Amino acid sequence: MKTRFALVDCNNFYASCERVFDPRLIGRPLAILSNNDGCVIARSEEVKRLGVPMGAPAHEHKATFEKNAVVVMSSNYALYGDMSARVMETLRPCVPTMEVYSIDEAFLALEDWQGVEFARELRARVRQWTGIPVSIGIGPTKTLAKMANRLAKKTLELGGVLDLETVRDMDELLSRVPCEDIWGIGKRLAVRLAAGGIRTACDLKHGEAAWVRKTLGVVGERIRLELQGVSCLTLEEVPAPKKGIASAKSFGRPVESLRELEEALATYAARAAEKLRAGRLLARQVHVFVATNPFSARQPQYSAGAQTALVRPSNHTPDLIAAALELLREIYRPGHQYKKTGIFVTDLIAESDLQPDLFDAAPEAAGRVRELDQIVDGLNRKLGRNAIRYGSMGVKSRWAMRQERRSRKFTTRWDELPVAKA
Repeated sequence: MKTRFALVDCNNFYASCERVFDPRLIGRPLAILSNNDGCVIARSEEVKRLGVPMGAPAHEHKATFEKNAVVVMSSNYALYGDMSARVMETLRPCVPTMEVYSIDEAFLALEDWQGVEFARELRARVRQWTGIPVSIGIGPTKTLAKMANRLAKKTLELGGVLDLETVRDMDELLSRVPCEDIWGIGKRLAVRLAAGGIRTACDLKHGEAAWVRKTLGVVGERIRLELQGVSCLTLEEVPAPKKGIASAKSFGRPVESLRELEEALATYAARAAEKLRAGRLLARQVHVFVATNPFSARQPQYSAGAQTALVRPSNHTPDLIAAALELLREIYRPGHQYKKTGIFVTDLIAESDLQPDLFDAAPEAAGRVRELDQIVDGLNRKLGRNAIRYGSMGVKSRWAMRQERRSRKFTTRWDELPVAKA
């Protein structure tokens, strides 16, 4: 049985999530902004056609937005994350093996009989069950499946599905794909390839193996083989172990007081601890940083970081908060307007790999700590994030990032459920 791969990619994912719960947005130009409503991080096709680039500062395109009646919204990551999980759970029972590649992409391993018709049925299933439109590309390798997906998305007559087995002249198709559009190449490496006369995927496919390996290393050689239909990249069914977890956000307004910085950092530390427990991981190192706004020329600039090793690897929220606040007090300097603080937990190990220690707390005490964390996590999942919080996290969160145009958390909060009226 020959190996075949499919890449399922959600179309304009963030915009599509918003449209599921507000059909009035369908067909209208829609832009999604980053934290603090700063930059454009997602665009509907209508906004792309207006020439608004990804990552553009929103204020620079205000006139374009107003002239073309662009709907501008704050990012709603709780909604996007939950909708992503729904899409992936819709796909999972349909194939023997699946790799979740990103929030809006998944690679599937296909049986011999699963081709265009299967992909169309799968596409319709995802649309019916979640409301999210997807494009599907099928090929003998992951690189070619990724390329097929890109072509399926950009070519209307393909109807969102392309199986490369149906293509009569692969070299002609590959000659229309510039090197910078090949998965794993990008603009920087494309410049190096162009110096050797390789400008398209077809050129790279037929490039001299020794030259490609010398120019791009082992990774480049694998890409060349994948373009030839030789599968070098397998599906990663189990995600690679995390090397670290970060929790950091820019403030909605400048923060000067140590107290407010402590509240923000304690909140981020609690979130990092929650992520650790979800992955059944323990952290051995804690790193904290603060920074002023580098784009504010009128204010004195300052940034600093510090780190410490925990006495015992931990994912217990009070342990991380205590370590983080101690580091913050070391690096805090009064007289500055801070724009951001955050925490990184690194040197992670699995809970099952924790080495017992002669001076560990009694088993019953450790069990009570785990039970407390489970209760807090369970209540926060049910009632909303930070419904149960530690005192050091504060209550009012005046430093919180701006989200003035955020939609409701339709799928993750009981008090924000969509309401249907007959």
